[in-house]
Amino acid sequence: MKKSSLWLSALGALGAAIALAGCGQTQYFAGRTLPPSGLRNRVLVAIQNPSVASKGALEILDAYYDIRYKYNDTNTTFSIGGYSGALPVTIQNMPEEQVGAIYGSGDGSLTLADYEKESSSGAEKGLNGLSSSVFITRNRSFIFSASQPNHIMTVVDSGIPYALSLPGIYRVSVNPGGSAALAFVENSNYIYYPVKLNAAQTLAYSGGSGSWPKAAVDCAPQNAPAWCLFQAQSPDAVDATGTSYGAPLAFDRPVKAVFSNDGNTAYVLNCGAECGGTASSIALLPVGPMIFTQNQGSGVLPCNQAAVAPCPNAKSAPYTSISTPGGASNALIASSTMYVVGQQLLPDGLFTGNLTIVNLTNNSAAAPIAISDGAPGAMSRIIQADDNTLWIGMTKCTNGERYAKGQPYGCLTMFNTASNTVAMIEPYQGDATGIAAVTSLHKVYVAEGGQVYVYATTDGRALNNQYVTVTGTAWDVAYMDGNSDANNTVY
Repeated sequence: MKKSSLWLSALGALGAAIALAGCGQTQYFAGRTLPPSGLRNRVLVAIQNPSVASKGALEILDAYYDIRYKYNDTNTTFSIGGYSGALPVTIQNMPEEQVGAIYGSGDGSLTLADYEKESSSGAEKGLNGLSSSVFITRNRSFIFSASQPNHIMTVVDSGIPYALSLPGIYRVSVNPGGSAALAFVENSNYIYYPVKLNAAQTLAYSGGSGSWPKAAVDCAPQNAPAWCLFQAQSPDAVDATGTSYGAPLAFDRPVKAVFSNDGNTAYVLNCGAECGGTASSIALLPVGPMIFTQNQGSGVLPCNQAAVAPCPNAKSAPYTSISTPGGASNALIASSTMYVVGQQLLPDGLFTGNLTIVNLTNNSAAAPIAISDGAPGAMSRIIQADDNTLWIGMTKCTNGERYAKGQPYGCLTMFNTASNTVAMIEPYQGDATGIAAVTSLHKVYVAEGGQVYVYATTDGRALNNQYVTVTGTAWDVAYMDGNSDANNTVY
């Protein structure tokens, strides 16, 4: 009887497992469904020109075994089905939503990859030509893009596009909550933000530019605007009703914004000398006044520190600015610490890479720490990984001080956040254009020089990448099965 019961139990368990697998309900962590590939640790690779017949592909790698095929069948490989974008360059990784947004620089497409189904239904609609920067909100209700060739900021609101004119626009930043977006103009000292109008505002602004608030640079459509783009003015300049106070809020070649964990503060990265300006720094702005959803904007922006006496007729104090002489073109926030990456201009005319650690509890910056050199003002890659490591990828690192002076150089830096020291600058493999932190497996996948490399987070050593190399040019990578959306090198 005992043996019979055991056999019945085993058969019952096997039958239940088969039934679950057959119904597609097999789950692993966080209630996620096991995908068609059966892989539990997937790295997505954006590949350019994988063949003469295609300009782009999205290949899936097994990051547990570090292979590009099924572990027991080398003839079976995995990819995102239905993808047809050209020259993919970025993957906006959203593992919590089980989706990735891939931008193709060859055709201007923004394509959503369904991580659960490992397929795509095609490109999103409404973008205006090629984008130099593009993001979709996590709820997929809004897309914001900077079309530099067309001088347009595009807002796609639930599938409806709005084109807002902004000459020179080249980057956009969107907060993780998807409630605020900022636009940045190349070689400019000002920033801009879009606002969705309510019915009363649409009516009031329907008389053309003469009826718009003073801070509005464009509204669309002209005859009955639904969205307007505003310059980030201070209370000593103009408020949302158009009441004028004084001079506009000025920055120093701002290029990007990162956002506090509570969503209340935007840290604007002033690129400074790295981008043709004067001095790099971090400017703190309240997010409230820039929330774009209807009737949600609240409060006022702080005034310019350079304003007279110090903020005539101001409703708030001057904004806080944190000096970062090592540069400021990208940043990552981890709890109460912000890691700021940039390039510092040296007396010999060359640039050198630096990492500045900022304490957000008292808004103080430590001395810059030398890391990989890179192209001034270019968007670097930065991500947290296992073993208290931070990984920073640069492009054009052969143009910097290290290479020119015959010093050890490379485009990828491994930084230890426990000791606040550079653990290693990896040997040069080419531009580091993408990094994926394969958390819990103590490794990172990196797109360097158009190929995929794997490094151990324990000691920085290069792991065998023979079986993850791809055909074509690998440009970006993303860990599809990350625990959170923070596993992303784009925001």
